[in-house]
Amino acid sequence: MSTLGAYLRLARAGWILLREGVIAAFPGDQFEGMPRFGWRLARLLSRRRSSHRARTERLAIAVDRLGPTYVKLGQFLATRPDVVGHELARDLASLQDRMDTFPQERAVMAIEASLGAPVGTLYREFGAPVAAASIAQVHPAKIIREGEIQKVAVKVIRPGVRRRFYNDLESFFLAARLQERFIASSRRLRPVEVTQTLAQTTKIEMDLRLEAAAISEIHENSKEDPGFRVPWVDWQRTGRDVLTLEWIDGIKMSDTEALRAAGHDLERLATTLIQSFLRHTLRDGFFHADMHPGNLFVEANGTIVAVDFGIVGRIGRKERRFLAEILYGFITRDFRRVAEVHFEAGYVPSHHDVAAFAQALRAIGEPIHGQPAETISMARLLTLLFEVTELFDMQTRPELLLLQKTMVVVEGVSRTLDPHFNMWRAAEPVVSEWIEKNLGPQGLFMDAREGAHALMMLVRQAPELAIRLDHVSRGMEAFLNSGLRLETETTRAIGRARARYERAGHLALWVIALLLFFFALRLL
Repeated sequence: MSTLGAYLRLARAGWILLREGVIAAFPGDQFEGMPRFGWRLARLLSRRRSSHRARTERLAIAVDRLGPTYVKLGQFLATRPDVVGHELARDLASLQDRMDTFPQERAVMAIEASLGAPVGTLYREFGAPVAAASIAQVHPAKIIREGEIQKVAVKVIRPGVRRRFYNDLESFFLAARLQERFIASSRRLRPVEVTQTLAQTTKIEMDLRLEAAAISEIHENSKEDPGFRVPWVDWQRTGRDVLTLEWIDGIKMSDTEALRAAGHDLERLATTLIQSFLRHTLRDGFFHADMHPGNLFVEANGTIVAVDFGIVGRIGRKERRFLAEILYGFITRDFRRVAEVHFEAGYVPSHHDVAAFAQALRAIGEPIHGQPAETISMARLLTLLFEVTELFDMQTRPELLLLQKTMVVVEGVSRTLDPHFNMWRAAEPVVSEWIEKNLGPQGLFMDAREGAHALMMLVRQAPELAIRLDHVSRGMEAFLNSGLRLETETTRAIGRARARYERAGHLALWVIALLLFFFALRLL
């Protein structure tokens, strides 16, 4: 019945996307056979008023009808242009995560259940909600901190949201498995693995203690950074379903007119923003991955404050070196070195030719050097780079795609503040400092130290590894002598499970067909 429910929820989602004209909005002239017939049928079944709307508007209306899980799905897929394509990724990136607020009484119940104390004893004041998203909503409140009354923001999980997400995720997994089974060309995109990543990301986002930990870590990393900070967390009033943190009074970075009227230097803000992002990425390997203008505030003294850390990115030392070296290689036009970095990192299979790959990179880099620096987009450069690497079988790197998506957003915000923003000039101090520190003599010493530490760990584990190797060799010997055997009961159980799966699938397909027939009759 669970599988049948997933089929029905999937059919409902498809029907809403069809009726709101989302499917018809995509170009289908290049299709042939059944796909073209399906696209034409979708155009006939779409609402007439949807034909006058842009594709992004149709998508927003459909996702709003489908609910919060699909908002998160759209935002997640916006970070995976390798899966949905760059054009659809841009449309999905425009989805707004805004929902109606839920009653304050439900929020109070959630807080008291999570923290185990009455709201009246936790907060001096607790106000009505001021903002709501798909997963949580925010309330203003006041607490006693360090002997003073201070205003805080209290983020509370939406009641019932976990069950809703888990039900919809079951439908997503079903769609991913069907895609892998029936569309062979999509298997290289690993849709089931992509869905697993979405599920893990959502589970993390719905535990506010993990968001609090991300805020705390970035707060610690950036406490000495000029012109940038993040709120402090009140851990005593934070649990799985509630997060209490500093209230930020400032102007949203999306309101450029208000920033200019308040006397802020927009050019300096643009430089500070991009340098802070690159500093967090290269120095710390941990960055805010949702830095759109609505999540950035500017205080009266010109300090940028970032909020909403539900989505964060983490890259290792290897990925940081990769990013710094390719940026530096493009700046110096050393395309051979950029190609070698891809092979050294293992991102491009070794059977490809380094010289041919360097030639492809030159096709990206050479046009850049004939343009004014302020017109060159670093984010666009990375996008072109990932497009070229697909031709050389570069495996999907989700952490690099999330980084590229965030850089696109941050660079866009900076150019909104300063239309003549020079990305390279702003980035040069941070990138040069990191390269000097990590690729020079000091970097060699750090690599040697890490190598020595890894060697010592291997020596310590040598006895245990020897025992494991002995067990493996004995198992392999037994397998080679007797082969793989399945008990009769195991074979029967596999057959019964397969039969149940086939029956459930056939039943669900008949139900979907009948529902579509019913909907079509209602339209006629």
